Amino acid sequence: MRRDNFTVTVELPDADPDRPTLHIEYTGPTVTLTTQLTAEDGDLYPAEEIDAAFRLQDPLDVADSAGVFSLTHRVTGEYLLEVNVSAETVLDLVDVARDADGEAGSYLVCIEREDDPIEHEMDALFVYDSQGDLLRQHSLIPSGVEL
Repeated sequence: MRRDNFTVTVELPDADPDRPTLHIEYTGPTVTLTTQLTAEDGDLYPAEEIDAAFRLQDPLDVADSAGVFSLTHRVTGEYLLEVNVSAETVLDLVDVARDADGEAGSYLVCIEREDDPIEHEMDALFVYDSQGDLLRQHSLIPSGVEL
């Protein structure tokens, strides 16, 4: 799957109980995306088996800083999808999730595909700088997670 087959938008709610939502629209072949998101048993991977991360390609202080948002399989580390997105979009999502739900926060990832959307409730989003170092202050890290 190519990164340019994806478009990301973020919906930031104004009030509780709504959570921020990261919408990922896929315009490539549906079967390709479905195959990537499906386990060997034929079922879609549940949220508990998926990790979300964002790696900056530019320093945060650069205008229009961008990076790559990815979903990976928690056990194998296999990339399920990657998409280019602005840093501001992801950091706004983290800020709203954190404000709505205390220090931990949660958000929804909604993957729009031709047949039906896939929606996962996520409680972690690890943000890394361009060197691969974790930026704790910009990440959503649930309590009980030891790094």
